[in-house]
Amino acid sequence: MNSLKPESGRQWGAALRVYLHPRGLAMLFLGFSAGLPFMLVAGTLTAWLTVDGVGMAEVGMFAWVGIMYSVKFVWAPVIDRMRLPLLDRWLGRRRSWMLVAQIGVGLALMGLAYSEPATDLGRFAWLAVLVSFASATQDIVIDAYRIEAVEMKVQGAMAASYQLGYRIALLIAGAGVLYMAQFASWQIAYQTMALLMSVGIITVLLIDEPESSGSGVSDGGTPLKQSQPLSVWFADAVIGPFAEFFSRNGRWAFVLLAFIGLYRVSDMVLGVMANPFYIDIGFSLAEIATVTKVFGFGVTIAGAAIGGVAVARYGVAGPLVIGAILLAVTNLFFAGLAIYGKAIWFLFITIGADNLAAGLTGTVFIAYLSGLTNVAYTATQYALFSSLMTLPGKIIAGFSGQIVEAVDWFVFFIYASAMGLPAILLAFIVTRHDQQSGG
Repeated sequence: MNSLKPESGRQWGAALRVYLHPRGLAMLFLGFSAGLPFMLVAGTLTAWLTVDGVGMAEVGMFAWVGIMYSVKFVWAPVIDRMRLPLLDRWLGRRRSWMLVAQIGVGLALMGLAYSEPATDLGRFAWLAVLVSFASATQDIVIDAYRIEAVEMKVQGAMAASYQLGYRIALLIAGAGVLYMAQFASWQIAYQTMALLMSVGIITVLLIDEPESSGSGVSDGGTPLKQSQPLSVWFADAVIGPFAEFFSRNGRWAFVLLAFIGLYRVSDMVLGVMANPFYIDIGFSLAEIATVTKVFGFGVTIAGAAIGGVAVARYGVAGPLVIGAILLAVTNLFFAGLAIYGKAIWFLFITIGADNLAAGLTGTVFIAYLSGLTNVAYTATQYALFSSLMTLPGKIIAGFSGQIVEAVDWFVFFIYASAMGLPAILLAFIVTRHDQQSGG
């Protein structure tokens, strides 16, 4: 009996040592580099625009900046094949693209720091688009590096390290920037964020290129040969997964795609106007940072954990429907806050409900999308599904500011909640179909 304990201890020790893998540690810093620009253009930027007096219609349109993250699969095949002159010989294919993308993010953020949105909104918008494009490009390369850098048994640790670094960056780029803007200035805050991109740059210079990065085999497709026309590979790696999905699901595929595209629309329509709303009703940047970023971060993690337990206990169907309902209903808390006015306790309740729903539905929906993929096209199909998941919401969210200007905050939040009704209906239809077909 006792002889089993040391062996068990050695097994647990070996399992835990996977987190000390050098490339696993590197993913912590690469995750930080990926998360930093995302929050700076996806959330924090709207607070800066509002404080500087930019109109709500224009603030809402900045949601379209994030579309770059939703369509990154379009240029991913080019980045996967193309080797950068000179840099490729020095760093290799993956690291050279990472370095170029990170430098692009840093320079664009520094450009934003030296811009005035109130007086030159056009230039400010183009710089934000550049940040988004370079950041989305970095995401493509980091994902490829993560998959190629280690064997399968270390992939879990790589993903965990990446997520930890990413979440730390979200806190710094969210709460940290708002605190700095409150007590210093927006310019200093964004200058600091631009300098923090050096974390990723230094990491790229220290790590090694993956041994398999030159093999260029697409998931489920044909090898990427240097002599192969890009159009041939594009048809196999991008069109192929879609063709397989429609072949497998027939006309039902259109219902599934509509469901994927509409599931999070309610949440995204509201999200772009959240910071402007908090500022408009009188909350300080420090209060917004503390409640929505720090407290909200913890609640989101709790919601994600609950979602994982719910899927394990009840499967995907029930939690998927409940999640769709929660996303729509929790928007009504914002409508209540709009009526009540500035009250820090009400803000805590609102953020608690909203972020708990977001965390839970995020886990459940990722599980659902993962189940839709074919193992022959796992990475590509999932990338396409996740892009579709955000694209309609971001397009519609771009008009949120115009809705606010046309009505008021209360009516806007009722509208945002109502945008979740199609997702609720489709959730019932999809889950019932899956249960009847034994899916």
